[in-house]
Amino acid sequence: MTSTDTDTRVDERPDVLPTDDGDHERFSHYADRDKITEAMVTGTPVVALCGKVWVPSRDPKKYPVCPDCKRLFDLGPEGRRREWNERSGRS
Repeated sequence: MTSTDTDTRVDERPDVLPTDDGDHERFSHYADRDKITEAMVTGTPVVALCGKVWVPSRDPKKYPVCPDCKRLFDLGPEGRRREWNERSGRS
């Protein structure tokens, strides 16, 4: 924060928000299309297949697809369910 002689304060903030581990920011992610559309309108976060939670705001065509999202998508619904159950210790 900067203060001038007239006590006007300027709150300087970076354009980029901090992220949890950075790598997720380099990819476009797979998520439910309706939830992405809703998130773009309301600003609410969505959860990608890989688990990334974010508020969509960029053109996904400018980024490569997240390899984990792609792999999970290719497994199909049953394969994803099976893998998520294995990860959580449920069979």
